[in-house]
Amino acid sequence: MTTSDYSTLSATEPFKGLTTGRKSFAGRNSKGRITVRHQGGGNKKLYREIDFGQTKINVPGRVETIEYDPYRTAFIALVVYRDGDRRYVLAEKDMKVGDELLIAENAGLKKGNRMMLKNIPVGSFVYSAETRPGAGGVLARSAGTYLEILAHDAGYTDVRMASKEVRKLPWNGYATVGQVSNIDWNLVNIGKAGRSRWLGIRPTVRGTAMNPVDHPYGGGEGRQPRGTKRPKTLWGKVTGGRKTRDPKKWSNQYIIQRRPKVR
Repeated sequence: MTTSDYSTLSATEPFKGLTTGRKSFAGRNSKGRITVRHQGGGNKKLYREIDFGQTKINVPGRVETIEYDPYRTAFIALVVYRDGDRRYVLAEKDMKVGDELLIAENAGLKKGNRMMLKNIPVGSFVYSAETRPGAGGVLARSAGTYLEILAHDAGYTDVRMASKEVRKLPWNGYATVGQVSNIDWNLVNIGKAGRSRWLGIRPTVRGTAMNPVDHPYGGGEGRQPRGTKRPKTLWGKVTGGRKTRDPKKWSNQYIIQRRPKVR
């Protein structure tokens, strides 16, 4: 069993004015039917309201605390701005209590600053980038992720994503300089079944261990091979190699190079 490095955290309780309670639906839809399996239980938790839009333009801010967030893999930072407003933002991996940050069109190449993509030099790392200017950061928000700036041309910035996909983003959209915190999150070993239950993850039963009525892989005497030409889900839908992206998706026009196929 391993855990993330929590030595950089500076607070154990969240800022009350930016927390709300959220009901857990355990993977059920509005009719009460399970639409996402293997969810339920887990520790009770408060939702921290994260400012992904970061609209405090040209108002300097100071990092007050670095905190754990049970709803996301990255750590978060409580920032107090010069006008007295407090907001949660995604913490940069090297961010510390007392650091100054600024959101501006050209805020300067300092980790934690947020600025327009067109003003960020080629080769820099950014996160929480906007796909539509003013809509808030949506790309590269999970622990340890970042986008690499490759080029600026004709109103667009080319970025390389974690999947190695290369795509265009409007260069007047904002992004935060640096890399998301908690970079070793993907190395955590859960260690025991109970720890998954604390996280709200319920057990997963193998299809081959089921009966034929319950799964395409079920049944047979003893240990049997899959028995189907292509891998299938519980509902008989082909998976593991079938393309699922909508060929008419609006953002296809912005993809320069698709992510490489994993073999």
